[in-house]
Amino acid sequence: MATKPEPAERAVADEASRLNAVFAALADPVRRAILGQLDGRDLMVSEIAAPFDISLQAVSKHIQVLVRAGLVGQERSGRISRCRLDAGPIFEAAVWLNRYSKYWQEQFDLLAAALGDIAEKRPPKRRPAARRANRKGRGRS
Repeated sequence: MATKPEPAERAVADEASRLNAVFAALADPVRRAILGQLDGRDLMVSEIAAPFDISLQAVSKHIQVLVRAGLVGQERSGRISRCRLDAGPIFEAAVWLNRYSKYWQEQFDLLAAALGDIAEKRPPKRRPAARRANRKGRGRS
């Protein structure tokens, strides 16, 4: 007989499910463009669809993916549907991604150290301008 998951296990599973939906929604360039249009304003679906070379129905399907991911809120008034950006899930995704910033910072630190070692081992290069100045000086004596 299966046991019920603990509340902490459920919370982790819920967070993973929300993140999966957000990243899946953000994976499509049309959906990212829709979010860009909604930044700071509410738009009707027809206004959102105008710049795209796809059908209104296709744009509506993209919007529904964004709604299910929690990235877009919709208000319906009869046949009119207004959409607005909800950046909360993007913030949650950014927090999750930020967990890996320590790893990347360590990689950049290692790269900087390796480049520093390479620079120390190279013989110094003479500048072409310095050579010309030396030649001019020799010719006058």
